[in-house]
Amino acid sequence: MSLTPASDAAADAASATHPETRGIELIGDAERHGRPRDLFFVWAAPNVSVLNFTVGATLIVLGLELWQALLVIVAGALPWIFTGIIAISGPAAGTSGSVIMRAMYGVIGNRIVVAFMGWLVSAVYLALNWLAAAFLGADMLARLGWDSPIAAPIVVTIVVAAITVLVAVYGHGLILRTYTYVAVLLLAIFLVLTGFILPNVDWAYRAAEPLQGGALWSAASIGFAILASSPLSYINSPDMARYLPRSTEPGRIIAATALGGAVPGVFFTTIGALMATAVSAEDLQFGVEGVMLGMLPAALAPLLVFGVILNTVALNGMTTYTSSMALQAIGVPLRRIPAAIVVGVIGTALTIYLTLSTTFLSAVNLILQFLIVVAAPVMAIFVVDVVLRRNRYDGLDLFDDRPGGRYWYSGGWGVPGIVAFVVGIIASALCLSTDVWTGPIAEALGYIDLSVPVGVTVAGGLYAAMSREVAR
Repeated sequence: MSLTPASDAAADAASATHPETRGIELIGDAERHGRPRDLFFVWAAPNVSVLNFTVGATLIVLGLELWQALLVIVAGALPWIFTGIIAISGPAAGTSGSVIMRAMYGVIGNRIVVAFMGWLVSAVYLALNWLAAAFLGADMLARLGWDSPIAAPIVVTIVVAAITVLVAVYGHGLILRTYTYVAVLLLAIFLVLTGFILPNVDWAYRAAEPLQGGALWSAASIGFAILASSPLSYINSPDMARYLPRSTEPGRIIAATALGGAVPGVFFTTIGALMATAVSAEDLQFGVEGVMLGMLPAALAPLLVFGVILNTVALNGMTTYTSSMALQAIGVPLRRIPAAIVVGVIGTALTIYLTLSTTFLSAVNLILQFLIVVAAPVMAIFVVDVVLRRNRYDGLDLFDDRPGGRYWYSGGWGVPGIVAFVVGIIASALCLSTDVWTGPIAEALGYIDLSVPVGVTVAGGLYAAMSREVAR
């Protein structure tokens, strides 16, 4: 694979009308384009999402009062600053984040980490978002007369997945040039829907059995872990920023990325919490999307379905795009477009499995909590590395995968990064509290979930302590 960009690849990358042939190859200074503020809409479009409504409703189901849920929502948005910080490494190195991570884990060690984080997490998020579209699309089809609990969600999944993969095939140019319009359209749609949800809100809502002491901290910590899992999982933020000029102000990249994800996330997660006050926990178990349909006039039901599908395509299109580059970074001998198709097929298969085996709400809560065990340590290590190196990454060195190269380290393994990664995962898992697995530390604390702060602190702190030479 060529490290220097070809002219046709550069044209493809800048165009919204041609498939992008470039993968993880380096981007030369002459090809850099765009403004930091464009990233706000790149991240806003995927995060004007029905998943936010679902997570917001979860906080009420956990037993929190409205004001407590709002505090947790704001706290859960703070990790978006980490997503913004690592984004600045994209323009500095001129390549994908999955390649930049060789600086942390070594050439060979990075393949293991990217296989876990860049690929496993991407596949799970693809399935999670396609799952929302599948359940809602099937519900809509049932209202139109096709009530098939198996065939309908499968058909919706396949159609939406095909469109999503097409977005990934066209790549960065299409995403950058269209997501502003997608974000504005989605914002308009969900604001209209919000207007019909708010009259149903029980503004005087009080939990039937108000939580206190350890039970309150347990519910709040679990809610925080679910919310934080989203920004902490976005180690692909350098991919979306890598075409920006090398001289772009880092602070503007951080702000545009973090605010683009956090602002719509906080707003619509809050609406989800408010919506949950109007229905029973039993109703929510069968899907927030069905509850939303019940609050809307019949004529607006298609608008909700369209909004969810558009958001799903926007989010999964970007995820599939960056995941295809992660597949290349692992060492799979595929060009980016075939790699995107492979990612799409795997994500589709996982989605179909989930549609036949679980409810949407239970799938969201469980999957997001388990993802944090891997996501928190990886994000912490990446942020610490950016800070220690002062965001100085040499793209040519990153692609030197021969023994003796700058990032070959010890037999291809970056010992500080690998040790921090493994220990961080173990520490996070010991503090995780879910219906399926509760770590001994979480159990001893009364089911308080400290997987996020512990995973971030242990992994980041250990990596910093073992990598002091990086700052020199």
